[in-house]
Amino acid sequence: MARHEDLTGRARIRDAAMLEFAEHGAKGATIRGIAKAAGVSPALVQHHFGTKEALRRACDEYVIETIRETKQEALGGGMGDPNFLSIAMRTALPVQRYLARALTDGSQAANTLFDDAVAFSEEILERGSPGMSKPDTDDLHAYATVMTAMSVGMVVLHEHLSRALGADTLTPEGYPRMALAALEILSDDLMSPELVDQARAALKNMLAAGGQAPHKENR
Repeated sequence: MARHEDLTGRARIRDAAMLEFAEHGAKGATIRGIAKAAGVSPALVQHHFGTKEALRRACDEYVIETIRETKQEALGGGMGDPNFLSIAMRTALPVQRYLARALTDGSQAANTLFDDAVAFSEEILERGSPGMSKPDTDDLHAYATVMTAMSVGMVVLHEHLSRALGADTLTPEGYPRMALAALEILSDDLMSPELVDQARAALKNMLAAGGQAPHKENR
């Protein structure tokens, strides 16, 4: 990913804010702490963003746009560039640390982040892209929602994953092993076609019955 970022005062403040929000949460992070991390005065933070809430929104917008750009470039052939992954990781890992905290704080911002990720996934799946087959599903929204939840779940549960794998999965040292396992899971056929058909039929029957499992007759 070839993102141009001149790290102006505004950008430095935003980047510092992302780390502070990731570390302390939206409630725990302060204008003073963000200013100190960015090496600027609290007055300059307020000059650029006004309030902490406005700064949080700016971080959300940056995160959403970064995720979109990274995914679009990867699906457009960027993965074939040997430098792509290392460049993308330098941008993506701080974003994922921010997401890990933001998605668990129960805020409207967290809802917006997740909903936008679902919408983007659905858009990509609908139009298709090189190297990615269009899913065989009659409920694309549910497919995109669950796919997004599985993806962000690894971010939210990074502390558990890191402990189990023996390395922080939100660092260049720990991320590749986790990502390789995820790729293998996505590309493996863990269930036989027969078992998939049986499970699909049973779940569709339950859906048709209004979510209720069919009752067995008393014998």
